[in-house]
Amino acid sequence: MNKKTNTLIFILLATVFNIIVTMLCFLVFLVLYSQFLFSMLPEGSIAWALPIVFVLSIAASVFVYRIVIKTMMKKVDMDKYFDPIFSRRPPRKP
Repeated sequence: MNKKTNTLIFILLATVFNIIVTMLCFLVFLVLYSQFLFSMLPEGSIAWALPIVFVLSIAASVFVYRIVIKTMMKKVDMDKYFDPIFSRRPPRKP
C-alpha cells in the first residue's frame, strides 16, 4: 500500500474509533446521571441533562482521541507511512 492509501485508511479508522468512544462515553455519563443525579434533580431536568451529557461525551472522546494519537505519534514515524492531508503551498512570488 502507498502513503495515500494508508492515510485514507487511518482517517477512516480514526473516525470510527472516535465515534465508538463518543458513544461509550455517552452511555457511561448517562448511567452515571441516572444512578447519582436523577433522583436528586426535578423531573424536568432530563431535558437539560441529555444535551449536557452529549457535550461531555464529545469532550471526553476528544480528550481520549488526543491521548491515543499522541501515544501513536511517539511510537510510529508518521512521515514514513502517511501522506500529509494538506499539502504546503508554494511560496508566493513578490
